[in-house]
Amino acid sequence: MKILIKNGTLVTSENVLREDLCIDRGIVHSIGKSDMFIPDEIIDADGLYVFPGGVDVHTHLNLHQGLYIAADDFYSGTVAAACGGTTTIVDHMGFGPSGCSLKHQVDVYHDYADAQAVIDYSFHGVIQHVDDKILSEMASIVEEEGITSFKIYLTYDYKLDDHAVLQVMNRLRELGAVTAIHCENDGILSYFKDYYLKRNQTGPIFHAHSRPEEAEAEAVGRMIILSKLAGDAPIYVVHVSTAKAAKLIADAKRMGCNVRGETCPQYLFLDQERYNDSNHGGLKYIMSPPLRDKANQELLWTYIKSGTIDTIGTDHCPFNFHGDKQAGRNDFSKCPNGAPGIETRLPLLFSEGVMKQRISLQEFVAITSTNPAKLMGLYPKKGDIRVGSDADLTLIDPHKEITLTHDLLHEHVDYTCYEGFKLHGYPVITLSRGEIIYRNGEFTGRKGHGQFIKRKKVTDGVWGK
Repeated sequence: MKILIKNGTLVTSENVLREDLCIDRGIVHSIGKSDMFIPDEIIDADGLYVFPGGVDVHTHLNLHQGLYIAADDFYSGTVAAACGGTTTIVDHMGFGPSGCSLKHQVDVYHDYADAQAVIDYSFHGVIQHVDDKILSEMASIVEEEGITSFKIYLTYDYKLDDHAVLQVMNRLRELGAVTAIHCENDGILSYFKDYYLKRNQTGPIFHAHSRPEEAEAEAVGRMIILSKLAGDAPIYVVHVSTAKAAKLIADAKRMGCNVRGETCPQYLFLDQERYNDSNHGGLKYIMSPPLRDKANQELLWTYIKSGTIDTIGTDHCPFNFHGDKQAGRNDFSKCPNGAPGIETRLPLLFSEGVMKQRISLQEFVAITSTNPAKLMGLYPKKGDIRVGSDADLTLIDPHKEITLTHDLLHEHVDYTCYEGFKLHGYPVITLSRGEIIYRNGEFTGRKGHGQFIKRKKVTDGVWGK
């Protein structure tokens, strides 16, 4: 279809334009006067902002976590994403069987996502162990599969030690790929978990106490050092939750280190007092890293404004409160880690960021779309409004006021962390490759519309000093 969007305010990471936008066969055809363009449909965007569709590079769909399976699969999760204005995700693949190849999980995740996703998607590789075979196999995953980022963990069952981390960083640097890292010091976590459990301090608040801010900061600082030792290997620190960790990234960037940082809405809008909610409500917020002291919130906003924090993902990892989460009623360490958020990211950040003047319109686009697209090899196909790019768009009405409730959302989980939040501004239309897939509260897309994207390698223009 040919679509003409008229009378809207177009926003990119650099400009705010009052122009027409012409879409032809799923691609941005032209920006500006549309006299010679004959559309099949006209969208009157008067009073609306027209943004690039959101790019969320931190999701966990179909995740198997021990006995538990995330409530959202690649269909329901991408429907929710679309209804919240997100048009592309890069999902973190979960762990496979012990000793499995890298390709094993790639195949598993294609089975999960292909013909299911309603928006475009890619995967981060996952490193569970390191040996010569794994290091060699990385080349085919990058070159043939188009997966140009790999996640490593410094805690959990398949944590890597520093020797393995250096091997991974160095090899991925050689291949033009990114090392994404879950930064928490496993020894600190293990010590404090045992400390609290031995004293029968088992409530949700002790999940937060057992994962202190210093555990994240130590790991971030150590990974920055290892990145330098691995020849300035590009590293992407996921879900930064504290000002301590953000300051380390800021200092490293000033020294020319090849590090980028991501935070998530939960660390900007929620704090650790939530763990004291009545009727075991604190279980809803058991995630890692945990929610932090409220003082971190405004400090993280300053690091977003300064460019230290490059992106905002969701770490969407939903487990039902009235089901799986209840495993932690008597022991916080038994509760599956994770919380929902794939649908609420853009509305929250627009309302609390743009409308409260913490960030500009262009900064909103940068942190939610353009920067993640650039850093993960999706740009310029994704992440911007420019001629030749995919017509992935979200139209937000800044005058629409919404009170967030679980019933409003499309996520297949039985709660939202943001119940009762009053938002000013909300997505009203989402387009994926020129197809309207969400309009005025209703999903209008189709299963299988989403396509897997083979991503580009890291380039000096994005990741260089």
